[in-house]
Amino acid sequence: MAETKEFKIIAETGIHARPATLLVQAASKFVSDVTLSYQGKEVNLKSIMGVMSLGVGHGAEVTIKADGKDEKEAIDAITKVMQDEGLAK
Repeated sequence: MAETKEFKIIAETGIHARPATLLVQAASKFVSDVTLSYQGKEVNLKSIMGVMSLGVGHGAEVTIKADGKDEKEAIDAITKVMQDEGLAK
């Protein structure tokens, strides 16, 4: 059963290059498939190009989904990056 978590983006600049890179690095540490969904589109959170292509802005609602044997740890790590960077709540 996949783990999912929803976030509301609170950073004025949305998910731009620097936070996107940190999210990709966090997701890439896990074997689970990790995706980011926004406005009906879903991309691999381990792909910087995929994340940037969504153009996630301030006030956006996104869903992170992790599916695999370390899915819980992956969601926890991504949540920490979101909070530490002031990206989402």
